[in-house]
Amino acid sequence: MSLPEIIIATNYPMKLINLSKFLALLGLAMTATNPAAASVDDDKKIVAALDTRYQAAVERNDAETMARIHHENMVLVLSDGTVQTGAFLEQRARDRVYTWEHQVEVDNSQVVRVWGDTAVVTAKLWLKGTKAKGGAINFKLWFSDTYIRTPTGWRYVFGQAGAPLPE
Repeated sequence: MSLPEIIIATNYPMKLINLSKFLALLGLAMTATNPAAASVDDDKKIVAALDTRYQAAVERNDAETMARIHHENMVLVLSDGTVQTGAFLEQRARDRVYTWEHQVEVDNSQVVRVWGDTAVVTAKLWLKGTKAKGGAINFKLWFSDTYIRTPTGWRYVFGQAGAPLPE
């Protein structure tokens, strides 16, 4: 039954002003509860903060936070074509395969682009640490992380890491 049919079926007189107020409140409620109604600038801020939180979780080997941010089908493609799943990255954090001194976006390089329900973060990342089996790591690379909007919020679904940059 449509709203006009409900109004007619109730047999209660409804003033036009009350109908206008009702429709205005309904529109406000729909906008406030609809994540798709968020502005592009809001989406950029949310995704930027989420990706920064993700990089910090990797630096701390915080597999639980990584898992909350990952989409269930998340994959990372390395510069040599190797594909790593989100579950693999989470397990690697639990196993502390790397101990990170730095795993941070640098040089104010982060840029977020949003197209509807898809966002791509591009930034320069500084990786400095040690491998559990020995050996130091210290290089920078460019990466792109792709996030998609889901019913539960933005999730990291696809990443691509470039080759280490020359010093």
